[in-house]
Amino acid sequence: MADIEDRVAIVTGASGGIGAAVVRRLTQDGVAVVVHYGGNAERARALADEVTDAGGRAIVAGADVADEEEMAAVFDAAAHAFGGVDVVVHTAGIMPLSPVAQTDLETFDRVMHTNVRGTFVTDRLAAQRVRDGGAIINLSTSVTRLQLPGYGAYAASKGAVEAMTLILARELRGRDITVNAIAPGPTATPLFFEGKSPELVQQIASGNPMQRLGTPEDIAETVAFLAGPGRWINGQVLYANGGAA
Repeated sequence: MADIEDRVAIVTGASGGIGAAVVRRLTQDGVAVVVHYGGNAERARALADEVTDAGGRAIVAGADVADEEEMAAVFDAAAHAFGGVDVVVHTAGIMPLSPVAQTDLETFDRVMHTNVRGTFVTDRLAAQRVRDGGAIINLSTSVTRLQLPGYGAYAASKGAVEAMTLILARELRGRDITVNAIAPGPTATPLFFEGKSPELVQQIASGNPMQRLGTPEDIAETVAFLAGPGRWINGQVLYANGGAA
């Protein structure tokens, strides 16, 4: 793989909590980053400005992750600005919560469109365009194992993400490209806190031996490991959840 300061990463969903932390962490290692956003252009531009003001390299690119032409343009932007792509970190996703019995099909279809089709589109382009020796990192969730009520549609979509990840790792045999998924536990992002009482947040936080929520920075450290020195980890789902069962 190229020296770390020569690497180029696309981070999808970079205007969100985990995505933004990933951008900051990768640029600390000297990686040039394409800050992708789906809806919040202002936040993405502010993050890119933060990186460049600190001496890093970053550009902004907007796209619907489920639209192949729009996402192809993101990869084109990376190639034009930085010469190619070595790392793709796919954090973009949505998480509407409700019991299966109360989840309308429109919501279910929207989750599958963004989380499953969006991952397939992004991974398909990554498989075609990431340079040999690179890394593809998807975001799953520990809820696929924790079976928390209310997460049926979301967990189902992330189960599909895990399946695609593990198969793609085997399909890229011979190119020295690692493909892994990170499955965070409950993480202190604005999306996580939506609709939760302080009591519920505390209950969830106490559900692992560390007795706290994860932070976006916790997940970003795991990403940086897989994007950098973790070259012997491939075709795996890493549970970054503080030891939750």
